[in-house]
Amino acid sequence: MNADLLDALPPTPDRRLAIRVTPDALRRIRGRHPWVYDRSIDSVNHDDGAPGDVGIVFDKNRKFAALGLWDPNSPIRLRMLHVGDPVTIDAAWFAERIAASAARRRVIFDRHVGSGRAVHGPGYRLVNGENDGLPALIVDCYDDVAVIKLYSEIWFPHLRSVVDGVLAVTDSTTVVLRLARNLAERETYGLDDGDVIVGEVPEGPVLFSEGDLTFEADVQHGQKTGHFLDQRANRLAVGKLAGGKRVLDVFASTGGFTVHAAAGGAVSVHAVDQSEPTLAVARRNLDHNANVPAIADCDITFEAEDAFDAMGRLSRSDRKFDLVVVDPPAFARKAADVGKARAAYAKLTKLAMGLIDDGGILVQASCSSRVTTTDFFDTVTEAAEEHGAVLTEMRRTGHDVDHPVTFDEGEYLKAGFWRVEPVAGRRGRRN
Repeated sequence: MNADLLDALPPTPDRRLAIRVTPDALRRIRGRHPWVYDRSIDSVNHDDGAPGDVGIVFDKNRKFAALGLWDPNSPIRLRMLHVGDPVTIDAAWFAERIAASAARRRVIFDRHVGSGRAVHGPGYRLVNGENDGLPALIVDCYDDVAVIKLYSEIWFPHLRSVVDGVLAVTDSTTVVLRLARNLAERETYGLDDGDVIVGEVPEGPVLFSEGDLTFEADVQHGQKTGHFLDQRANRLAVGKLAGGKRVLDVFASTGGFTVHAAAGGAVSVHAVDQSEPTLAVARRNLDHNANVPAIADCDITFEAEDAFDAMGRLSRSDRKFDLVVVDPPAFARKAADVGKARAAYAKLTKLAMGLIDDGGILVQASCSSRVTTTDFFDTVTEAAEEHGAVLTEMRRTGHDVDHPVTFDEGEYLKAGFWRVEPVAGRRGRRN
């Protein structure tokens, strides 16, 4: 562990806050909801509670109900760790919680080892924040590098315990710290986003395996923790569907769907993303897999352009594809954005309908938690019908095993796979 960087961390707090909450908040806590907002705090016995102090929630009879970590600078004032009988929150407790999280991911290692062809260790999420009982904390692993991302100040006093817990259950030799943007104006005790707090600074991007393919992650400076791990299962599924197909991948990002489609035997893949630097990463991910014969045989092209503009232009030029993947960023950051988000999803669906040959496949996803699964699927199917196509649902997917969901707000990812056919009598219609 890099003692020089971690020496300035605050000590693990000894003080315990006694907290009373509203009856409704107590019901939600007992229902395993991980957040208690400031307006739900009736009383706390110390006015100067510090980030990361352990807060004990008592019921109206002054009996222990639950405990969490105090977050005085956030509207989410208490982030819950435990409900039920009293426990001691210490290094051993954190190690046990992280070990339990690792055990739930065992299937990922079984899949990885079972293939026998992967060169590097897998990329996976070890800790998924609130959904693994460790709120505002993400841990992603790429081969032998673990990336710890903090979304709240509450974790600085407990960071050493978290690091020890991660090292105990992984083969990681390097640990990188990432800090969410909301921490930029907070006290970070001399730590910066991208600091290597255990081991050596990686030389270039970290290589890891997804299925039998190799990808890179910029663990110090890349988006999220270096890669979008949550779409793994959908990328693998696209790879299995792509054989012999012409594929369009819009919002292609670093090329996850593109590489899997090419490796799956696609005749061609056209990847579109508005960021040229991001597409440069996609090209490198293809290079990492240059020894895969199907990738060498695939006609792969890239285009740095807005996805809406590119899809419209391709449609006007009568380009057709057998498989179109539409994986946009989150369109609804707040409740007021939901209407605009649904309109954007509908527009993307209609654009895709103009590009997919009869009998082709649409794969469309949403990572907007405020857009419900029902609303998303209704939006896509209704937009297709308005365009003059009928969608036959092949499958719908959500979160993979390493991105579990245990409360409503934790569910964000949803995706559909549809077979596309024209409505009888309306073949060839364009909107």
